[in-house]
Amino acid sequence: MSLEKPVRSLSTLELERDGFPELRGGNLGVRIAANDAERDAAQALRYRVFYEEMGARPDERTLRTRRDVDEFDEHADHLLVIDHAISSGAKGVVGTYRLLQGDNARKVGRFYSSGEYDLSPLTDFPGRLLEVGRSCVDPNYRGRAAMQLLWRGIASYIFLHRVDVLFGCASLPGTDPVPLTDELTYLYHNHLAPPALRLRALPHRRIEMLRGDPNLLDHRRCLARLPPLIKGYLRLGGYIGDGAVIDEQFNTTDVAVIVKSELLADKYYRHYERRLRDALD
Repeated sequence: MSLEKPVRSLSTLELERDGFPELRGGNLGVRIAANDAERDAAQALRYRVFYEEMGARPDERTLRTRRDVDEFDEHADHLLVIDHAISSGAKGVVGTYRLLQGDNARKVGRFYSSGEYDLSPLTDFPGRLLEVGRSCVDPNYRGRAAMQLLWRGIASYIFLHRVDVLFGCASLPGTDPVPLTDELTYLYHNHLAPPALRLRALPHRRIEMLRGDPNLLDHRRCLARLPPLIKGYLRLGGYIGDGAVIDEQFNTTDVAVIVKSELLADKYYRHYERRLRDALD
């Protein structure tokens, strides 16, 4: 008789109205940070990835603390990927994603993305909003397992909190749009959001995305060159906003992504949907 514990999943767990239990895949699990130490571990991971690896430019405080921290963190939920082979707590954090609900953004007075995009199409939207951002995974865990756990966590969070639209800024590496001509043109031509949801880059920060002839693109090559996070959004039925933005501090070129929860791809949550909705009713 096997003594191995079955892997816990949404289909076998008692779902909670105010959150969801940890979802497991082997040694890895995904859940919301439960305390300040776990949030601090997420901020430390963000520093290592964004500043040490990707070349973001730290201010004095960031350099001194070796933490990526901003005013939105204390009002957000922090989704964590944890390697239980290392630790079941803060020391095991190997991936993170910041989730900021609309009600909590109002406590700050704005969404993070409002520094790059005109969010009026969403602020006029009657449904519940969720801004996602600050996504990163430790270099040793950038395979399919960690990303799938993050998406599963987001999917369950969306249903538990009745989110209608997920949005945020996603990044391509570097601040020179010329090498990104094909990717930006591909995104604009193939995945531009419908007018009702189309976020537009602020005029003083806007970089045109339609930079080449779409008819000359190798679509498969363009898709392959996109960062995994952006490809994930597209597979979820996501849209892209109008205009890119150069983020000098983080050494990236950003695009706005918008996903209606009803368009999320089957493989991420469809077989969980009935149980999640039943748990909330």
